[in-house]
Amino acid sequence: MANCCTKNEKTEPVGIKLEGNNIEQNIESWLDDHPEFVHSYFTRKASRTLIDSWLQSRSLRTPTPSGTPPPSGSSTPVRKISASEFEGRGILKPLVNVVDGQATFLSPSEPSRARSPHRNRKSRVELLQLDETELLMELVKDIASDLDVKCLCHKILQNVSILVNGDRCSLFLLQGPKDGPRYLVSKVFDVNAESKLEDMQGLEEIRIPLGTGIVGYTADTGEVVNIANAYEDSRFNQEIDKKTGYHTRSILCMPIRDHYHGEIIGVAQVINKRGFLDHTFTREDEKIFSKYLVFCGIGITNAELYERAQLEIRRNQVLLDLARTIFEEQSTLHNIVQKIMMITQTLLQCERCSVLLVDPSSKTLFSQAFDLEARDYLNEDDQTVVKHRSCSKTEVRFPINIGITGHVATTGETLNIPDAYQDERFDPAVDQASGFVTQTILCMPIKNSSEEIIGVVQLLNKLDGTAFNKNDENLFEAFAIFCGMAIQNTVMYENVNKAMAKQKVALEVLSYHATAPLEEANKLKSVPLPSIKTLNLLEFTFDDELVSDQDTLLGTLAMVMDLKLHEHFNVEYQVLCRWILTVKKNYRPVMYHNWRHAFNVAQTMFTILKVDEFGKLFTPEEKFALLVACLSHDLDHRGTNNSFQIKSASALAQLYSTSTMEHHHFDQCIMIINSQGNEIFGSLSAEDYNKVIKLVEQAIIATDLALYFQKRAEFFKKAEAGLEDWSTDENRELLRAMMMTACDLSAITKPWPVQRRTALLVAEEFFQQGDLEQQELKSTPMAMMDRAKKDELPQMQVGFIDSVCLPLYKAFTLMSPKLAPLKEGCRENKLQWQKLADDYKAQFDG
Repeated sequence: MANCCTKNEKTEPVGIKLEGNNIEQNIESWLDDHPEFVHSYFTRKASRTLIDSWLQSRSLRTPTPSGTPPPSGSSTPVRKISASEFEGRGILKPLVNVVDGQATFLSPSEPSRARSPHRNRKSRVELLQLDETELLMELVKDIASDLDVKCLCHKILQNVSILVNGDRCSLFLLQGPKDGPRYLVSKVFDVNAESKLEDMQGLEEIRIPLGTGIVGYTADTGEVVNIANAYEDSRFNQEIDKKTGYHTRSILCMPIRDHYHGEIIGVAQVINKRGFLDHTFTREDEKIFSKYLVFCGIGITNAELYERAQLEIRRNQVLLDLARTIFEEQSTLHNIVQKIMMITQTLLQCERCSVLLVDPSSKTLFSQAFDLEARDYLNEDDQTVVKHRSCSKTEVRFPINIGITGHVATTGETLNIPDAYQDERFDPAVDQASGFVTQTILCMPIKNSSEEIIGVVQLLNKLDGTAFNKNDENLFEAFAIFCGMAIQNTVMYENVNKAMAKQKVALEVLSYHATAPLEEANKLKSVPLPSIKTLNLLEFTFDDELVSDQDTLLGTLAMVMDLKLHEHFNVEYQVLCRWILTVKKNYRPVMYHNWRHAFNVAQTMFTILKVDEFGKLFTPEEKFALLVACLSHDLDHRGTNNSFQIKSASALAQLYSTSTMEHHHFDQCIMIINSQGNEIFGSLSAEDYNKVIKLVEQAIIATDLALYFQKRAEFFKKAEAGLEDWSTDENRELLRAMMMTACDLSAITKPWPVQRRTALLVAEEFFQQGDLEQQELKSTPMAMMDRAKKDELPQMQVGFIDSVCLPLYKAFTLMSPKLAPLKEGCRENKLQWQKLADDYKAQFDG
């Protein structure tokens, strides 16, 4: 047909150009434009390995070699945003930066000049040539756009010096809580028109309590102070002149007010009028000084608002950084606590930080103490983090109800202590022992997600010498929440690691004891192998009751050798013997799902693989995987099914939500194969090993009848249609799955005496589970597991054959007439069960 493609032809989706050097790019572009097709293809075609790999890539951020995100995949946003949406609004700064190779939400520090735009200023001579109005306007322009408080204050004082012709100028800003002690802080002082801002750097701040001295008086009362002779005013501190050698004569001191509320926010002070013999400031000076300070108040208020906004942004960035740290750094408790303390100290600018953790076992003792001083990791500028040493960690044992930390740990209250030595709860002996001088303390509880106090974090001494304020408390409270989350997560992580280590040791011990001894392997190795024919292993009517346990081991060896799998996989005969012995050893002595059942399933699989149609179809890897799966498919079976595991909320059900027992059987299979002396796949490369193990896993999981019911309709359809091409991966996987079920249920095809005996074993195992459900779960079991309904077994068997078994064996007979004995045996047994059911019904009716 002209419109049909041959098997080797390739078709391409409409719109994709598959020529040139950009094939992959074109395909990816087409996929980006057709998300519905991508979703459909992924759900239909994605293997479990691909899905696991995809999930891992979504949960772990692995940088690409180039350092840029991949063009598509997990980094592709759900909604693509065009960069044009942000045009006209300025360039957005990146949310995440990289510092010293570490991702961080913290923005890099900007120099002051970034917020102090450069403007060509007129010289002093040029300014003095202007009239008063022009001069005032020029000076206002000079400060109008400056948002750096210190730079702004310096410009203001330079301009004040020009306005009133003062020799030296200082500016103090009012700080401190309104309901607490307030003070004036000198941002810059002793400035004149020729001063440079660089000269002010590194100078120690001057702090003046509100109401103290001339500056403090002006700030407290709001009055203008114009003094002709400073030495005649009692408020003037003459000691400053003595220290500096400077002689103060006249002083003009004025308040700076907030333009919005009229509140005093600072004080400007000018010393010694130049150009006058008596150095006295005039009323005209007061007038122009006052006018200019109105604009200065606006500028300072705006600059402080900007500074607060920047501080708030930085605080939020730090909170984000700490949150990132929590989820990134949880290797050890020591590491996470150190990171928290460093970030906390950097933000709140304190000298020392301590974290004390409550003993989780007693709840009445502190068990661990961490301590870190700022000088241990900060450079001299108190800004650049340089890790000199890590925080100290001490194992301690002292009650949680002693001292300041004890009060916080027992009451849950936050303590903000402005003077440690005035608080009776403070123990001075701690300072005496360490040499550290504690001045101010901020102490807060650390709580977990259940609001239980798990520790205490304590900050000592702000670097600027002030007490901790309400803002510090609020921010510290947010930190304490993150501390609790981080510590709880890390403790849980450490506990999980310990549990995993214990589990690893336990598995090593179990593996040792679960592995068959080498002596037994050598003994089995020395026994001559009987022929396949002698053991009757090529017959679908095989009866395991006729062979001994030793013969089941030898028979397993014979099947592997007959298929020449040991040669293809280069398996040492001793390793093969030991593996078979170990598999047998790891079956429990339950009524039916035991080693004998596994051997019978493997024997049926071997018989099918010896049929030409199947022997030629499958690769050696598939054949070995199928045999291994048959022998291992019920390892460590407990005599109860998946439903019972879920109902009883067993540990296995918690591990595997679907195909519970099948996943457990596979895990046991892997444990044995990886045990020393049992490495039957040891000669394979890593890639080939993974492929074979995947085949084994698929085969074992396929023995879950729930999956059989999901897939059998597709298999029946292909078998009835006479499908000849089973070469695709999907078809081969489907066929292998159906073969596993056919072999697992093959007891239903055996001669009647074998089938009846086996059915009674299965029934007894089911009845034992039913007894457990009644006794332990207090529930009524289903009919097939209810011992009280054992007489209904024949009728239940007829139903099982009709609904589950016979359709499957009919399909296989369509594929190969040589498998007809399976169908015929199943049909004969149905007649036998139906006769028993009719006899029981007649007896019951009579």
